[in-house]
Amino acid sequence: MSILPAGQQTRSKSQQAYEFIKARILGHDYTPGYRLVLNAIATELGMSVVPVREALRQLEAEHLVTFERNVGAHVSMVDDTQYLFCMETLGVLEGAATALSAPHLTSDDIARARAVNDQLGQVLDHFDPRTFTALNQEFHTVLFDRCTNPRMLDLVHAEWARLGHLRASTFTFIPARAPESVREHENILQLIEQQAPLAEIEAAARQHHDATLEAYLQHEHPSQKR
Repeated sequence: MSILPAGQQTRSKSQQAYEFIKARILGHDYTPGYRLVLNAIATELGMSVVPVREALRQLEAEHLVTFERNVGAHVSMVDDTQYLFCMETLGVLEGAATALSAPHLTSDDIARARAVNDQLGQVLDHFDPRTFTALNQEFHTVLFDRCTNPRMLDLVHAEWARLGHLRASTFTFIPARAPESVREHENILQLIEQQAPLAEIEAAARQHHDATLEAYLQHEHPSQKR
């Protein structure tokens, strides 16, 4: 018997399996290195192994799952090199997506983003890294979600998902970076409101991600140079 909610039954079985497994990975129910047994997952979802295998291949393309010959699939391991690559990629993609989105943001979008940033500022008083990270992602999503290039938008969402797998919260390691991040958010908002050149908005959004990465590397690997 399927454990999936009734509302998900209309989706293809491979999509159901994909969403189920990805949620377990991002929710850290399936931790790095966790072996993903096709038969067990298929039984739990009430389906054959075929759509589960398709789902795992899709997750492999997102680097959330790794297949090993004669072993099978497991949740991808985490290392700082992959985190660095993800943050560099996200900085480039999201910077461009934010710039393409900026001309299409409404006053309501700006108000919503600023309200979320205000919440981020309030979290600083009783800092909780996971809450800050969730609000931080919500803030950025508002700004890039009207990007007119759907392919770029898909890539940005995929990198955010991968980042969530690599690090539950970067701000656990660098809480001192959080107040700077809130100030930089406001700067990006002001650039958008002022209808600054798109190249300037893109640079500000990219530099914002780069600054977080640099702070993390200085904390964890003070001798490492990019």
